[in-house]
Amino acid sequence: MLSDERVSGSPPEPVVWGEGAPDDGARATVAPEARAKPDRDLIALGREIRAFLRDLALTVLIAIVIVAFVIQPVRVEGTSMLPRLHDGERIFVNKFIYKFEPIRRGDIVVFWYPNDPSKSFIKRVIGLPGETISIRRGVVYINGEPLLEPYLDPRLHTREENMAPVYVREHYYFVMGDNRDSSNDSRQWGLVPEKYIYGKAVFRYWPLSNIGRLH
Repeated sequence: MLSDERVSGSPPEPVVWGEGAPDDGARATVAPEARAKPDRDLIALGREIRAFLRDLALTVLIAIVIVAFVIQPVRVEGTSMLPRLHDGERIFVNKFIYKFEPIRRGDIVVFWYPNDPSKSFIKRVIGLPGETISIRRGVVYINGEPLLEPYLDPRLHTREENMAPVYVREHYYFVMGDNRDSSNDSRQWGLVPEKYIYGKAVFRYWPLSNIGRLH
């Protein structure tokens, strides 16, 4: 005889399956898998956040090392390097470049002032070790040959000065400012020891209107 339970009460709510209804063995696992998916997403998100923070920390560390040992921001004070550099401009100095290449004529270098190493100056390298530098009527001569200086502004170079020949001994350099009429440089206080030159000016980053490489 059939049980009366079949007709007592409301019929059960129908279960609507999508494509491919599972067999009886799979039905018990559908709900737990659905609940586990958000957990897996959170775990994956956590891994991505940790990876991002790790990469960010590494990037910051590399930046600190670069600033500390390779690149140094410097503020220009004074007008001795006009028209190339102006008072108050910010530049980057590469402190590591001369580990791999020699100091060259025309480089804009930053160095400790020989008469007071607590101060630093920025000038352009004119005379190299082993050369003889002289000035006649405002023109620089290297070993008797006139030096071509396209970086000078004639409006800032009006004095027809003369300077007796100066021999640049080994491991020393003769430096001058581009603003020849208003620069305190090797013409007044002599040569710069190589060990005092601690970097090359390579890039101006402020003001933004004049951003770019230095040469």
